[in-house]
Amino acid sequence: MSTQLVSIIGLVLIFLVATVRSVNMGAVAFLGTFVIGTFVFGKEADDLFAGFPGDLFVVLAGVTLLFAIAKANGTVDWLIHAGVRAVRGRIALIPWVMFAVTSLLTMVGAVVPGAVAIMSPVGLSFAVRHRINPMLMGLLIINGASAGGFSPISIFGTITNGVVDRNNLPGNPTLLWIASFVFNVVLSVVVFFLFGGKDLLRRRVSTVEDEPTSTEGQVRLDAPKATTLAGIVLLTVGALFFDLDVGLLAISIGTVLCLLWPGTTKKCVGEVAWPTVLLICGVVTYVSLMESVGTIDFLGNSVAGIGIPLLAAFVICLIGAAVSAFASTTGILGALIPLAVPFLLGGEIGAVGMITALAISSSVVDSSPFSTSGALVVASTPEESRDRVFRGLMVWGMSMIAVAPICAWAIFVLPGWL
Repeated sequence: MSTQLVSIIGLVLIFLVATVRSVNMGAVAFLGTFVIGTFVFGKEADDLFAGFPGDLFVVLAGVTLLFAIAKANGTVDWLIHAGVRAVRGRIALIPWVMFAVTSLLTMVGAVVPGAVAIMSPVGLSFAVRHRINPMLMGLLIINGASAGGFSPISIFGTITNGVVDRNNLPGNPTLLWIASFVFNVVLSVVVFFLFGGKDLLRRRVSTVEDEPTSTEGQVRLDAPKATTLAGIVLLTVGALFFDLDVGLLAISIGTVLCLLWPGTTKKCVGEVAWPTVLLICGVVTYVSLMESVGTIDFLGNSVAGIGIPLLAAFVICLIGAAVSAFASTTGILGALIPLAVPFLLGGEIGAVGMITALAISSSVVDSSPFSTSGALVVASTPEESRDRVFRGLMVWGMSMIAVAPICAWAIFVLPGWL
C-alpha cells in the first residue's frame, strides 16, 4: 500500500475515532502523527515536530488571551454597548458592519486570519449578548475577510497574481477581486437568512438598552478599558501597517495588561481556548505529515494527467477546497495554480476563469474550524456556545468543500467566457 493511501486512510480514521468516541480530535491527530509517522513512514521526531503550526498556536493563544482580558475588565461590554449605539439599536445591521469592516481590513493588506483574529472576539461576544446566532456572526466575519482578501494589494491577491505572472498566464487582478467580493456577499446573504437573520430584521434594542443601574459602571471607559482598547488598536495597526506577527503581538499586549492589572487578569490565562488550540494544532500537524510524504503533490499530479480539461479544472478546484479546509489557503494558492498550467496553456480552459474559480474554492472553505479563520471564530466564541459553533462550522465548512467548487466552476469555468 502506498504511503499516500496510508496517510489518507489515517486522516479518515482520525475523524471517525474522534467522532465516535467523543475525544478531542487534535489529540487523536497527534496520536496518528506519532504512530503513522514513526512506525509506518519512519520519520524522526524532529520531522514530525516540523509540521507543528507554531505560528497558529501563538495566534490562537495570544488572541484568546487578549480578549479574555478584555472580557474580564469590561472592555467587551463597553464595545457591545458602543456597537448598539452606533447602529441605533438595529441588531440586524451588526453582522453586516462586521462583514464590511473585516473586508476593509483584508482589502488594504491585512492577512485574512489576522483580520478575523481582530474582529471575531468582539463580534461573537456581541452575538451572544444580543441573542444573534453565533454561526451568523462568525460566518459573516470570515466571509468578509475572504471578500476583501483578493484585492490587488491584499495578501491573497498578491500571491495569486504573482503566481499567475511567474507562469506567464493571462490574469485580471481587478476581476479576481470583484468576483471574490460578489461571491462572498451572495454567500453571506444566504448565511444571513439561513441562520436567523430574518428574525433580526424585526428586532431592535434601545441604545441604553435594559442596562441595570448596577452595571452602568461596567460600561464606563476607565483606565483598564482604555488601555485594552489601545492594545487592540495597536494589534490592528501592527498587523496592517508594520507586518508584525498577530500572535506574538497579541500575547505581548496581553502580558503587559496582566502586569499592569494582575488582580483582574489572574484567571485569564486559564480562559484561553486550550481545547481548541489542541484540536487545530493536532489536525494541522497531521496534514503537514501528509504533505511531507507527498500526498498532496500526488493528488495534484494525478489530476494534472486527466485528459478532459473541464473535468481536470473541476477536480483541481475540489482539491483546493478540500486541502485548504485543513491547511494554509496561502500555500494551496501557490501550489495548485502551477499544476493547472499545462492545460491552461493549451487554451481549452480560460486561465482567468480557472484561477478565479480556484481562488474562490480555496478561500471560501476558511469557514472550516480546522482552518485558521474558522479556528479563531471557535476560539472567540464564549465557552457555553463553543461546542455548538464548532459542530456548526464543521458541517458548513465540509459542505463548502463541495458547494464552492461546483458553483465557482459552473460560473467561471464551464461557460468559457473568461
